[in-house]
Amino acid sequence: MVERLIGGLLAGLSLTVPVLAQNLSAAPSYGDVSLSAGFTPDPYVVSLRAGGSVDASTTIHVGCPGFIAEAPDFDLYYNAGSLPLIITAEADADTTLIVNAPDGEWYCDDDGGPGVNPQLRFAQPWTGTYSIWVGFYGQSSTYPAELKISELDR
Repeated sequence: MVERLIGGLLAGLSLTVPVLAQNLSAAPSYGDVSLSAGFTPDPYVVSLRAGGSVDASTTIHVGCPGFIAEAPDFDLYYNAGSLPLIITAEADADTTLIVNAPDGEWYCDDDGGPGVNPQLRFAQPWTGTYSIWVGFYGQSSTYPAELKISELDR
């Protein structure tokens, strides 16, 4: 079971629609990592620039706000265990988070994390690839952000 948005905004955010602009096979712009349950240090942090020129609400689903790049920002190859997997983006700007999980579904969040930062929490994560985009509300703009991957509720 995946815990997505906080506050009842879960409806319709796990999506199985064809994506025209997102290229899952493209090399991620900010790299990749292989992590197994119990990894350290926790959180694993990646500095990146959130945003892009693709409107996620029109290419993925209306429930996925923000502008993103065509290629993933980061790929996580995760070997799951009994701990949750928590993916968060933190910035001084209005960012969003979009993940294509190993189950082939799309998961989106806007303000489910600390403050107004996005967060997706997979209570029982899958083993496999999580392709991650960090979006930004400014069209065709980018903004400095940190992607944080954790197994610990903070």
